[in-house]
Amino acid sequence: MPQPNWFIIPIAALVPLVLAMIWYHPSVMGKRLAKLNGGQTIGKLSIGKVAIFYLFSFLLAYVLTLMSVHQSAIIQLFFMDPEFAKPGSQYAGFVKDFMETYGDRHRSFGHGMIHGAEAGLFFGLALLGGTAIMQNKPLKHIWIHLVFWILCCSLTAGVTCAFF
Repeated sequence: MPQPNWFIIPIAALVPLVLAMIWYHPSVMGKRLAKLNGGQTIGKLSIGKVAIFYLFSFLLAYVLTLMSVHQSAIIQLFFMDPEFAKPGSQYAGFVKDFMETYGDRHRSFGHGMIHGAEAGLFFGLALLGGTAIMQNKPLKHIWIHLVFWILCCSLTAGVTCAFF
């Protein structure tokens, strides 16, 4: 059974940080967002805020891994059973056979990007859209942030799906 590459999650968590530096730069979307916010720009971030953003990105990368790497579902199905961890048990044998047969299915960057885009769109609309509506923000405000999160989720899930 192939072992998961747990190091890819902290690496994939860098995607939103890098993309945020590009996306919210004044020459990309920074000026448009400032115009919508009454001239308020995104200022310099302290190392503490960057660390918190990275922590949130790490959590996002972990969840997107569970959503895009379908083989993780077979582990989740049996994980809490006491027999699961015992070598040679019925569960261990089933999971081993299953992973040898189907362990490499749908494990590509493109497959991860599709699931990431779905997650970014649906969760983004619900969370960002709902918050923006309650704050009476214009639709352009929602779209600037929504497209950012769709890109982040797509790229992050693509990386984790291909290399986890």
